[in-house]
Amino acid sequence: MKDQVRAGWTGAVLVCGKCSKKLDGGFGAKGRTSLAKALRGEPGFGKGRKAAVGVVEVKCLGICPKGAVTIVDSRAPGCWRIVPAGANVEALGELLKD
Repeated sequence: MKDQVRAGWTGAVLVCGKCSKKLDGGFGAKGRTSLAKALRGEPGFGKGRKAAVGVVEVKCLGICPKGAVTIVDSRAPGCWRIVPAGANVEALGELLKD
């Protein structure tokens, strides 16, 4: 059995699942898509190990902002972001790529 598997990730974005559940979507064209799913659709982001940046939904990050979702970029762990519902996911993707 293998003890490790290679991944192409340069980093990971952790998305608070509890915040996402409270919003019941909040992102995308119709506002029904979760932030994690919307980010995975952006170029360079994904769920699988072959994506450049992995997007992982975690249980709870403990911030619990009203009407927003908390995310953590593993490449900048000292700065957690609060993304309000309806925010432009394309612009967020570009910001997280830099």
